[in-house]
Amino acid sequence: MNITRRTLVSATAGAAVMGMMPAKLFAAAKKPKSPVTITIADVAGNLALTQGMFENYAKAKPDWVSRFAFTKAPAPELPGKIKAQQAANHVDIDLVLTGTDALSAGLDQGLWVDLGTEKANLPDLKSILLPQAFKMQGLARDHGVVITYYPSGPLIEYMPDKVKTPPKSTQELLDWSRQNKNRFMYARPANSGPGRTFLMGLPYLLGDSDPHDPAKGWDKTWAYLAALGENIEYYPSGTTQVCKELGEGSRDIMATTTGWDINPRALGIVPAEAKVAKLDGFHWVTDAHYAVIPKGISAEKIGVLIDVINFILQPKEQAIAYDAGYFYPGPAVKDVTIEMAPKSSQDVIKQYGRPEYADWIANNPLEVPLEPQKMVQAFKIWDEKIGAKKG
Repeated sequence: MNITRRTLVSATAGAAVMGMMPAKLFAAAKKPKSPVTITIADVAGNLALTQGMFENYAKAKPDWVSRFAFTKAPAPELPGKIKAQQAANHVDIDLVLTGTDALSAGLDQGLWVDLGTEKANLPDLKSILLPQAFKMQGLARDHGVVITYYPSGPLIEYMPDKVKTPPKSTQELLDWSRQNKNRFMYARPANSGPGRTFLMGLPYLLGDSDPHDPAKGWDKTWAYLAALGENIEYYPSGTTQVCKELGEGSRDIMATTTGWDINPRALGIVPAEAKVAKLDGFHWVTDAHYAVIPKGISAEKIGVLIDVINFILQPKEQAIAYDAGYFYPGPAVKDVTIEMAPKSSQDVIKQYGRPEYADWIANNPLEVPLEPQKMVQAFKIWDEKIGAKKG
């Protein structure tokens, strides 16, 4: 999604918070011989949250980085591109900002630099990350660093003028979809945060035998998705298209998350009056964005990138992640409140946030997503069993 440029958090508030954090948590990396250009590929929409942080780094350390070059790509396409560059010994992407999708695919293919050897130069992640964000860090297996976090979903979003009584359970959602053919939608999980959150949340909602094993423990989930799919016209390749169709009135209910509820309404893609609901037996399936470094990057650039990661994990920079609610709340580190965020972010959350989210986050179980190999497996099964039926 294209988001308007964020204003910067006040230096005074940021400095006060940094003053409360032990200096030992942030170690020094090695300065390059001359400023370098860093190319960043975003496959998660993460720049909406972090571009201001990177720009702040370039301003603060012009002797380290001459500029950041930003590119965007669909998550399923990037691993193949990087693998081809590595085979040709010409990697031109220095840093990847990814969700669990491309993180998992890259781990499966051995694409990312092992940062275990850089722990002495990285922050003490257990000390600074939110507890659930640190659990998400475990999925990276030392091959990436969590930089933003949110509880995610799965939730459903609906237009109250079209859906007078929203479904309260998975069975009611299925029944509603049968009575209102082609009016419910979600996007392909391999390239959609809400899509994969819906996919991974169903085993909890349906009481499947093993929510962590899509091949052997999701019998109810695959049967449910097949039945639901009979009433879905098609599966878009990304979430933005789903939001547009809800906003245009061609769909009445969509799978969503906290951020994909707040941000599209703030941008005017989805009407402000859209409502959200959770289904009976709901568990949050948390989500995070990671900074990962492709193998083949020079040692000098890796040193700079370690310094960049240190910088963007500072609380005053993390406060920028509130953005326009896209990954609500957004910050991955502890004690970063909305009051520390830019005023533009505070205004968006005040107008488009949901008071019920605080209660839902506090009083429903929080689950980590599938392990990387299992997630790749789940995407493959979905593509073959569910997505293929729509061509």
